[in-house]
Amino acid sequence: MSRAEDLSEDTARDSTRDDSTRDTARSAPSARRTLLKGALAAGALVTVPGAAHAATAPAGAGRAPAPYANPLVRNRADPHIHRHTDGRYYFTATAPEYDRIILRRSRTIRGIATADESVIWRKHETGPMGAHIWAPEIHHIDGKWYIYFASAPAEAIWDIRIWVLENPNRDPFKGTWVERGQVKTAWETFSLDATTFTHRGSRYLAWAQHEPDMDNNTAVWLSKMADPLTLTGPQIRLTTPEFDWERIGYRVNEGPSFIKRNGRIFMSYSASATDFHYCMGLLTIDARADLMDPANWTKSPTPVFTSNDTTKQYGPGHNCFTVAEDGRTDVLVYHARQYKEIVGDPLNDPNRHTRVQKLGWNADGTPDFGVPVADAQTGPQVGSLTESGS
Repeated sequence: MSRAEDLSEDTARDSTRDDSTRDTARSAPSARRTLLKGALAAGALVTVPGAAHAATAPAGAGRAPAPYANPLVRNRADPHIHRHTDGRYYFTATAPEYDRIILRRSRTIRGIATADESVIWRKHETGPMGAHIWAPEIHHIDGKWYIYFASAPAEAIWDIRIWVLENPNRDPFKGTWVERGQVKTAWETFSLDATTFTHRGSRYLAWAQHEPDMDNNTAVWLSKMADPLTLTGPQIRLTTPEFDWERIGYRVNEGPSFIKRNGRIFMSYSASATDFHYCMGLLTIDARADLMDPANWTKSPTPVFTSNDTTKQYGPGHNCFTVAEDGRTDVLVYHARQYKEIVGDPLNDPNRHTRVQKLGWNADGTPDFGVPVADAQTGPQVGSLTESGS
């Protein structure tokens, strides 16, 4: 995403996310809680001390991309790819050990598969940020790098909240990643999957959270931001699990991602348990409308991306959007498993793999997600692990 998180429709076709522009929990307590009421609250940041870049012409600009080899990166769930103004793609995702934040970069999407992988931060042994390091996203905002991620205290592993790392260095593989603390929302409840973007000069944060006294697990919320660390004004509920397909195993809406095209903003999200029932839904709003009015958003009554027995891809979800090297082709990034049946808790199964495929568009201007494509192997899929930047 070239201008990082600005919801724009320029030739760089920013998908929605930064620079002016986990999977969920299980039980104990029931791990992905619920939501159904709206809430108004100003957010602030709780500080926890500690330490822990105009797009250049991309490689292949102007040429339509060939089909991708999938999986792109094995054993990496909740993938996030940021196309920066330096023409490179920056990749982070959940590691199955839930203990660290990783980062790769490449001049091409395909190159992410074999790019060196750096560990830029590790969980604490005790206290806050000591367990369940989930769903990191990397964004470049006002000259600094930020990573939003979910984590829990080592002593209370289901008390999951949203946390932020910051790095002022131009190169996110260098400098120091500083722990900037917890993003404070309306309640101290289970929360995760934060993403940020700007639209019409305002910065927003969207995330999933349990609303007290509700019988659901999580809903998706939206708030304006005073700065990259602080919420301001009302926090509105965009979607809560209401359809049967959103309430299988767990009553979950999570993993929001935004893309602006054809005069509208689309928000994809993921629903249900993290086994083969996991799937994606869609919200739509006119780009001229007030994003903070829930009545302006329309929810699709059926899922837009689901498991497929023909291609043998199961539980597709927790997606993001990026744009191909040609600067025009939209790309869907998501995770899925290659088998349907799982022994034990799906959260303990490490084989959710990062996948990419072309995102299509229907004649009416809405996204055509298609089906999760079948595997195609053309080379190695795992980069070497390092502790330093590449």
